[in-house]
Amino acid sequence: MAETGTKDKNYNLTSVLYHALQGGENYDTYISDAEGDDELVQFFKDVQEEERNRADRAKKLLAERLSSDE
Repeated sequence: MAETGTKDKNYNLTSVLYHALQGGENYDTYISDAEGDDELVQFFKDVQEEERNRADRAKKLLAERLSSDE
């Protein structure tokens, strides 16, 4: 157990979810800053999509595990 009293696997998934969502939000700024550089804008959009996919996957895995811990 982590010091939070939460199983490590659930805490870790929550952390991945949080950071993926936070990263995805930050990419809006990066995309805006890169305006005029189409290659860089596309790169940041691609990375943002990867973060969304990561967040969706972490959310699904966390939900499955939380429902089985009841």
